[in-house]
Amino acid sequence: MAAYVISEVEFRDPALVAQYRAIAQDTIERYGGRYLVRGGAAELVEGSGELRTMIIVEFPSMEAARQWYRSPEYAEALKVRRDALERRLIFVEGVPG
Repeated sequence: MAAYVISEVEFRDPALVAQYRAIAQDTIERYGGRYLVRGGAAELVEGSGELRTMIIVEFPSMEAARQWYRSPEYAEALKVRRDALERRLIFVEGVPG
């Protein structure tokens, strides 16, 4: 069953964001992930709060998403991420079939 990694981000340093994105994109592909949403136009329709940039990545399974996040390759991206952007990161399973 597919799993989704949902990021709500606020960019801090554009140069570091580009560096983070290059590393992260490579590791996502390596672990079978693919971008579904990458910062496109968004509209808050219900609820309240500040709308942030949304990124959604699909992985073949929750285990694949966890392996990606805990991988030594992605650990390199995390070192850059701390100064590049602030985020809220959520892992969620998709529906069967």
